[in-house]
Amino acid sequence: MKKFILAIAVVLSATCLQAQTKVGTIDADYILGQMPEISKVEEGLKTYNTELQAELQTSIKKYEELIAAYQANNTTYTVEEKTSKESEIMEVENEIKNFRQKASVLVQMRRNELTQPFYLKIDEAMKTVISVQGYTQIFNSSTNGLAFADPKFDITDAVLEKLGITAK
Repeated sequence: MKKFILAIAVVLSATCLQAQTKVGTIDADYILGQMPEISKVEEGLKTYNTELQAELQTSIKKYEELIAAYQANNTTYTVEEKTSKESEIMEVENEIKNFRQKASVLVQMRRNELTQPFYLKIDEAMKTVISVQGYTQIFNSSTNGLAFADPKFDITDAVLEKLGITAK
C-alpha cells in the first residue's frame, strides 16, 4: 500500500512539475538580421575590412619589392648581405601569413563589438516576452544544438513585435 501511495505521489508531482515548465525558442540571429540598424553594422564591417585589406596590400607590396631588389642585386651581395636580405624577406612573408590568419579573427571581434548593443536590445525584449507569456526556459534556435522545436513555442515573432520590427 505504501508503494502504491508513493507511486501515485511521484506521478502527481511529476505532472505538477511538468505543468510548471514552459519551454520556448528564439532565433536571435534572424531578429538581428531584421533590425534596420544592422545595415550600419555591415557598413562598419566593410570599412574595417577595407582598412585591413589596405594594410595587407602594403605588406605584400613591401614583400614584392624586397624580392625584386634581392633578385636584381643577388650577384653583388656578400654572403652576409644575402643572409640578411633572405631573413628580411622571410620575416615579411611570415608577417603576411600571420596577418591573414589574424584578420578573420579581427573581423569577427569587430562584428561582435558592433552587434553587442543589438543583442542586448533583443535580450531585453525577450525578457519582457518571457515574463508576459510565462516561459521558464528559452533556447536559441540559431545555434546548431536544437534538433526540433514546435513552432507554436517560438517567441521570435513576439520579440520582433516588442522591438517594433516588421519581418521582411
